[in-house]
Amino acid sequence: MAAAIGIIGGSGLYEIDGFEKSEERQVETPFGNPSDVLVGGMLAGREVWFLPRHGRGHRILPHEIRHQANLWALRSLGVRFLICVTAVGSLKEAYHPRHVVLPDQFFDRTSRREHHTFFGGGIVGHVSFAEPVSAGMRGILREAAVAEGGVVHDGGTYVNMDGPAFSTRAESEANRQLGFDVIGMTNLPEAKLAREAEIAMATLAMITDFDCWKVEEEPVTAEAVIAHLHANVALAKRIIAAAIPAIPAEAEWPEHRALDGAIMTPREFWPEERVAMLKPLLGRWI
Repeated sequence: MAAAIGIIGGSGLYEIDGFEKSEERQVETPFGNPSDVLVGGMLAGREVWFLPRHGRGHRILPHEIRHQANLWALRSLGVRFLICVTAVGSLKEAYHPRHVVLPDQFFDRTSRREHHTFFGGGIVGHVSFAEPVSAGMRGILREAAVAEGGVVHDGGTYVNMDGPAFSTRAESEANRQLGFDVIGMTNLPEAKLAREAEIAMATLAMITDFDCWKVEEEPVTAEAVIAHLHANVALAKRIIAAAIPAIPAEAEWPEHRALDGAIMTPREFWPEERVAMLKPLLGRWI
C-alpha cells in the first residue's frame, strides 16, 4: 500500500480539484488534540490527509499550536510525506508578495523547544538536522510550482519567531543582516517533529508581505496579509495537485530512516509508558 501524504496549511486548502473527500477524523494523541479534525481522501490515486494548523476559522495562535499532536496524528495515519504550506514575510528585496519560496534551511528563534520534540520522559534521541528539508520533496515542489506559473525562489533560510506580534523594525533589520530570507511563526517545529517521525517534509512558503524593514512600504498588517493569502491559496492548491502524482509510493528516502542511530537510550531502559506514547514512531523497535 502506498504511503499516505500529509498537507498542513490553511483550513480551505483541501478544496482542490480532483480531491475526493472520504472522511473527517478526530485523532486522540498523548500530546492533546491536534489543531482540528483531519480531512482525508484521495487525490491522483493517493491517500491524502489535510490538517489546518490554526484550526478552522483561524482560532489558534502560533505559540498555542500543539505541533506534537499534529505530527503524531499524521504519522499515526500512515503519513510519510508532508507538504507544509505557510505564509511568510520577505526579508529580501527580490522576494515579493505572492512569490513562492522553497526553504532548505531554518534558524530557530522560538522559546518553547521542549514542545518541539517527541523525545524525553526517559528516551533520549538526537536526530540529524543539518539538512532539515527533504531534498526529494523540495525538488517535486519546485517542478510543480514552476509548471503552475509561480515565481519560485529555490532554497533559502526560514527564521522562526514566536509571535504573535509581527517583528519590530530592529528585529527585522537584524534578521536581514544575518542573511535570512523569510520569516514565519510556525514551520520549524513542524520540520523538527517530521524528522523525528521519519516523515519526508518540504515547505511551500507563500510570501504575503515585506515584514517591516522596507520603509517605503506600509508595515505588515493582518489586513494586508489576508489579501495576499487569498491569492496565494489558489496557487498553492494548483501546486499541491501537480506535486501529489510525483511523490513516490514507497517511503524509502533517507528521512524515512532518520531514527537509525539517533536514539541514545538502550532499549532495555525505555519506560514502557513512553514506548506506548510513541508507538507510531517506534514501531520498528517494538
